Parts: sequence; C-alpha cells; structure tokens
Amino acid sequence: MTSLPWILTCVGILATFGVVEVIRILIRKRNMQYWLGSYYFPSERHEPIDRDQPIDLFVAICDHWEPECYGASREKAMERVQRWVHEYPKAFRNFRDFNGRPPQHTFFFPQDEYRPEYLDEIAQLCVEGYGDVDVHLHHDNDTADQFREKLESFRDTLFHRHGLLRKDPLTNQIVYGFIHGNWALCNSRPDGRWCGVDQELTILRETGCYADFTLPSAPSECQTRTINSIYYAQDIPGRRKSHDTGIRSRVGQIAPADHLLMIQGPLCLDWQSRKYGLVPRIENGDLTEGRAPTWRRFQHWMNVGVHVAERPNWKFIKLHTHGCKDGNIDMLLGPEMQAFHAELAAQLEAHPQLKLHYVTAWEMAQLVRQAETSALTPRLSQSTRFHLQLAKSSPESCTGKGQ
Repeated sequence: MTSLPWILTCVGILATFGVVEVIRILIRKRNMQYWLGSYYFPSERHEPIDRDQPIDLFVAICDHWEPECYGASREKAMERVQRWVHEYPKAFRNFRDFNGRPPQHTFFFPQDEYRPEYLDEIAQLCVEGYGDVDVHLHHDNDTADQFREKLESFRDTLFHRHGLLRKDPLTNQIVYGFIHGNWALCNSRPDGRWCGVDQELTILRETGCYADFTLPSAPSECQTRTINSIYYAQDIPGRRKSHDTGIRSRVGQIAPADHLLMIQGPLCLDWQSRKYGLVPRIENGDLTEGRAPTWRRFQHWMNVGVHVAERPNWKFIKLHTHGCKDGNIDMLLGPEMQAFHAELAAQLEAHPQLKLHYVTAWEMAQLVRQAETSALTPRLSQSTRFHLQLAKSSPESCTGKGQ
C-alpha cells in the first residue's frame, strides 16, 4: 500500500510526458515550430485601435492563378480562363465597397505557364475594372542568372505585349508584385527544392518588384518566423530564407535601401474549428473549396490586425487562393463567394465604423507607402480616397500603360 502513491505519481508523470510528446509531434507535423513562438510571444507590443475613429479595412485577394495546374490541357486551361472572364463580372458587379468599387482580384500569373491567349483574355477583365495582373513563378534547381532572365523577360512581355503592369513614376522602371511558387522564396525549403537561388530578394528588387506577397505559407516548412507583419527584408550573404526577419514598416520611417517590401496575410490559430475537437485549425487566409470565406473567418483576419506600425486603424487583409484549381474555381465564382460579399455588406452596414476597401496588390502596396509617409491621422486621408476612386474610374490604373 505504501507504494501506491509512488506508482500513481509515476503514471501521472508518464501520462504528462505522453501528452507533451503528442503535442510536439502535432506541432512538427504541421511545421508550427517555425512560427508558434512568434504567435504567442510577439516581438512588438499590441497596438490598440482608436475605437472613436473609423477602421479602414483594405482587402486584397492574391491568386496563384495557374490555368494549367495539375497538368491540364490547353483546352481545359482556356476553359478556366474564360470562366473567370465571363462569370466574374456577373457574380460581383453588384457588390460595392466604401468607395463604390466591386471586389478586386489580383491574378498572379505563372511565368512557367505563359500563353499569350490566356493573358489577352484576362487583361480584358482588368480593363473592365475588376482586378490586376502580377507575377508568379515556379522553378527548381535554378541559378541567379536564370532567375533574373525569367523575371526580366516575363516582366517585359506582360508590359509590352499585353499592356499589363506599370512603370514607377520616379524611376521609369516597369514594376510588378511577386508570389513565389511552392512558397519557396529565397530558397527557404530545408531541402533546397523548388528554388535554388539564395539571393532572390536582391534580384526581385533590382528587376522591379515593388512587394512580395508570398506569405503566409503555413503549414509549409517555408513559413517565416515573422508573421502578421508588413516589413522589409534584405538578402543576407550565405543564408537562405533571408526574409525570416526584417525591419517593420512604420509611420514616419523611410523604406530602408536594398530591402524588399514584404506584405503578409493573416496567420493564427482557429480554436473554434478543431480537428478531433482538440487540435485548432491553422487560419492562413487561404480561400479553398472546403474553406470558403465567411464573416467568422473575416473576424479572425481583422483581429490579427496586420498594419503599418503606429497606424493600427488601417488593417491590411491579404488573402490568397489557387483560383484555377478544380473545386476552388467553383467556390470563388459561385454562390459561396457571393454569399460572403453579401454577408460582409450586411455586417459593415451594421457596423458603420468599419470602412471596407477592395484593393489590388499594387494598391495595397501604395497604401503601405502612404501610411509610412503621411502624418499620423486615424482617418482615411483624402489622397487615399482619391487614389482608390481613380483606380475605379481609370482602366490604365488596372492595366498600366504598356506599349
């Protein structure tokens, strides 16, 4: 009998170790070890919003838009392209944001799937005022020179052949936004696959990339330690994944030289949606067939509060999807997505403090720059309002001035 308490203690210790081991396995299985510490122990204090002032919500859907995904034939790919061109305006033309614009969609088109007929079609959707085109790229075992050549050639083709992208008014350089295929920006996979180039940030910046929109990549092992942030990253010689950390975007701070702007989407744990009733779902802003957007998810995205430091009333909600994937395309162009925008409109009407702005990736980056350089005022400035209205009324703001 005297040994019973000792036995029970041992059983309790073993059970505790067992639970801890199970948790450790689950964390590593979902690659959460890369970012969970930053989630629970952020490096900067939480900035409370001013609830007496409007809260501006800038929503950009950044689509890894791959018509030929999963080995689709050119006929199947063109069918997907034409679905987007024909169905998107019908589905969303009646929804409007605070500035009177319909939902915007940024098509990050893969360089490795380039067909002029696809882009000729989608450019028309942009001319009609429904979105924009930027650059996506998949590559493997590449070199720095090859990577640079692909970006420069595709950038010039989009601008000169299709009238897409735009020129920086100060440098006269063609500029583009970027999403890395397979999440492996800056050779960030531990095995080195799906990239090969350690110094991608420098090459992107030198070839005209105005911002990277790859992140978050969780549950991929490419996920950075930095989460829920708008920041600047610089290549570190001899190191992969140089964008693991960087310099936070901040009001009154000049963008650091030789750094690339990184605009991340939301990343958090959704304890209201748990596997086996125990394990929380990773909320990463991905819009999929089985994970359509809802007001509940939107509240998570708002609460994460991605913003330029010292301007918490401007919330940047960068979402992502693979919009040509079977299943996803039906959700994104169908009743679930329409129901989301309708629900969003109803909730915003009930909460007039919230001001919704549908923006493209390019416009989101410009708003970041404006927040950095403008005076610290909580309201949406007249210049920002004018910028968004101009984007609505001018086709060239969507398609650039390619010649």
